[in-house]
Formats: sequence, structure tokens, C-alpha cells
Amino acid sequence: MELKVILEATIEGSVSRVEELTGKALAEGIAPAEILSKALIPAMDEVGRLFERQEYFLPELIAAANAMQSGLKMLRPLLGQGDQKAAGRVIVGTVEGDLHSMGKNLVMTMLEGAGFEVVDLGVDISPAEFVAAVRQHQPQVVGMSSLLTTTMAALRTTIDALKEAGLRGQIKVVVGGAPVSQKYADLIGADGYAPDAGSAVRKVRELLEQ
Repeated sequence: MELKVILEATIEGSVSRVEELTGKALAEGIAPAEILSKALIPAMDEVGRLFERQEYFLPELIAAANAMQSGLKMLRPLLGQGDQKAAGRVIVGTVEGDLHSMGKNLVMTMLEGAGFEVVDLGVDISPAEFVAAVRQHQPQVVGMSSLLTTTMAALRTTIDALKEAGLRGQIKVVVGGAPVSQKYADLIGADGYAPDAGSAVRKVRELLEQ
């Protein structure tokens, strides 16, 4: 089987087709890591580009993410048996006082699709909880989301807490959310800003290559 068909089905957002084709590929003896690296990851890279060019919109992005997750769900137990190495570890969470999860979940899905190990902290995460998660999981990157103007200050408070805990120098911090801007990210000392899920993946890659 040509892995291009899985890539195309993922871009089209067809969950059933991705499941069917992934099953066939595995049955044919194609390595799970190869399916991931040559079909699912390139597919989500392309979806991210289409979204940034406004050729894809939120419904198409969500459909493609769901299709990718359906394939990844089949591959994940098998990937654990091999030597597939994650591109990096990222923890993500919505800051204290904010209960929005959709943007965070999309970022998480796109990162997983790009081969990153992602730890989802959830929503309404306090600075102390971010600090504890960094100590426990030892990520390379921390992603924080704020969807409300009233919770934007928690981004700064969390970065300050990471500094006070002596952890800030060990990690890169990426922030995002509707009211957040590059200017605000610079103001609070974040390493990067991502306006959407597709650019979040690119920004994380850029920071890890520095």
C-alpha cells in the first residue's frame, strides 16, 4: 500500500477511511513508525499550512485532527514496542480561572500528530500546578492558553512561578489564545506566541531547534 492514501484520507478528515487504511497497512507489515512519519505527520503539517493560508477553516481542521487521532490510536500501542522516539515532550494547559479547552485540545492534537509526546494538564491550571507538572514530566516546552482577557494575567503569573521555582531556564514557554498577541507574549517573557494550532507546532519546532 502507498502511504500517500492514508495521508490524503487524513487531510480529507475521513475517520473511517484512515482507520481502514491504517489497519490494512499494519496487516501488510508496514512499520507503525513509518505510517506515523510518512503519512500522519506530513498530513497534519499540510493541514496546518492549509489552515494558515485560510484554505481550511475550523471545521476542516477539527475533522482532520479527528482522522489523525483515529490512526494514532491504532499505532500508539505498537509504537511503544519499537524504538520510535518522540520529537519532544510538551505539557499544555489552560491557565487558572479559564475553563476553555477547545483551543488547547486542537494544539495538543496537532502536536501529537507532529510526533510530540503531549501531557494534557486540562483547564483552570494554577501556577503551582504548572510548576509541579514541569518537575514531574520534565518537558522541553510548556504551552499555556488563555481565552479570556480576565485570565491573561495568569500567563505572566505562571511564568513568574516557574522562575521562582528555578525551572524557567530549563524550558521554553509558548502562549496563545484569542486575546493574546506577540506583543503581550514579549511583555510577559514568553519564548514564543502561536495564534493557532498549526503555528503552535511550527513554533515548538523552532524553539527546540535553537
